[in-house]
Amino acid sequence: MTTQALTREFDVIVLGAGAAGENVADRVVQGGLTAVLVEAELVGGECSYWACIPSKALLRSGTALHGAQTVPGAAEAVTRTLDVAAVLKRRDYFTGNWQDDGQVKWVEDTGIELIRGHGWITGKRSVEVAGLDGNSYELTARHAVVLATGSTPTMPPIQGLADLQVWGTRDATSAKEVPGRLAVVGGGVAGTELAQAFARLGSAVTLVARSGLLRSFPAEASNLVAAGLRADGVEIRLNTTTETVRENNDGTFELTLGEQNPDDLNPDGENTGGQDTGKQRTVTVDKVLVSTGRHPALEGLGLESLGFTAQDGNALTLTTDSTGLVQGAPGNDSWLYAVGDAAGGNFFTHQGKYEARATGDAIAARAKGELRGTPEAWSRYAHTANEHAVPRVVFTDPELATVGRTLQQAREDGYNASSVELPIEVSGASLRSDHYEGWAQLVIDEDRRVLLGATFAGPEVAELLHAATIAVVGEIPLERLWHAVPSFPTVSEVWLRLLEKYGL
Repeated sequence: MTTQALTREFDVIVLGAGAAGENVADRVVQGGLTAVLVEAELVGGECSYWACIPSKALLRSGTALHGAQTVPGAAEAVTRTLDVAAVLKRRDYFTGNWQDDGQVKWVEDTGIELIRGHGWITGKRSVEVAGLDGNSYELTARHAVVLATGSTPTMPPIQGLADLQVWGTRDATSAKEVPGRLAVVGGGVAGTELAQAFARLGSAVTLVARSGLLRSFPAEASNLVAAGLRADGVEIRLNTTTETVRENNDGTFELTLGEQNPDDLNPDGENTGGQDTGKQRTVTVDKVLVSTGRHPALEGLGLESLGFTAQDGNALTLTTDSTGLVQGAPGNDSWLYAVGDAAGGNFFTHQGKYEARATGDAIAARAKGELRGTPEAWSRYAHTANEHAVPRVVFTDPELATVGRTLQQAREDGYNASSVELPIEVSGASLRSDHYEGWAQLVIDEDRRVLLGATFAGPEVAELLHAATIAVVGEIPLERLWHAVPSFPTVSEVWLRLLEKYGL
């Protein structure tokens, strides 16, 4: 095949065809501009094939089974454990068997062009692409280049780890078999979710976390999740380092753990998880899953040629304004943007799509001369919710859902904040299942009498979250919120109980 250098021009070039990239391209096309997506992997990105979708598919069957087991009448009818083959087949269906035909068709039907290949910036509004078809492409953007390249796993400095074929989250969510023994290194959202998923699929799981479990959440909430994992047989080693990992002659792995450090806690002293003293310091497993965070995937994009460099050995990061415009780019008169994980602010698919919609609208408006300078907060061009109301859910059983600020964050940000919290003990909860355990908290700005944040923990509490998100974004006064009457008997009645405890 003869290699050709093809020159093309578009209004907007988007590097990365994941959820954020698709949305920003869609918005600029709706705004009357032309757009091209440059992608070397599957169109649809991490969430569709290796993260949100497959992980939730792996979790859902176990949650449904456990839900039935907690209700008399249904519990007696449940006589089998999970069918692993059926769970994995359902997971495969939701990933499209790792084929992106449907996503590609959507791109084409939307009027967006797709170039499969690796792209990098060569200058202002200029991008070169090494096409997977053997051609090279020299692209020019009339208006903007958008970085929507997602994120990549951050590997911890554990002795021996770099030389081994261990699992990352991609390997876990696309696994074809369930290991008999699994070690999960990392106590964040992905590690916690996958620990429970594989435990319910039959693995003997050991979770090792350098500090606490889900340590960015209130301890009352994360402790309920820890109890749920332990009930599924997960051995949890918190505040414990993984010192070495090595592969044995029989293909198994041996982890050497440090002694538990009860002083290695949150600044609040939260999430100790209990003492694990006296336990063996070595763990032998069939697979090791490393889930210790992610960082923006900005390597190989030519950003160094624009003057961007990583600091002090850390991964390269960017600073963006409220429209996603990258700060500090040479001659950046609104031409270089970053959205989603690549922007480095919030590593959540829904938030990346939100940013992409606003950024796409801002690019189109600037191209038409309809937007100059910084847009107003809460306008269609600004990512204002990133500062006030980022919702997130941990899809374990029990679930953990939160939006906005924690009490500590609110006070650090200068608010005169208070909180009200209580167990979720309402008729809807007890009807849902016997021995329902849950916890809820509202964080309140006492000066304005509006919500700054909310957290819910318990079975299926994710469905409570959007109401809280609306209340935070809308800055609804508590006295007005009291008139939003929850239906009886639903778990949403906890809203009434929280406001009553507050004094309304």
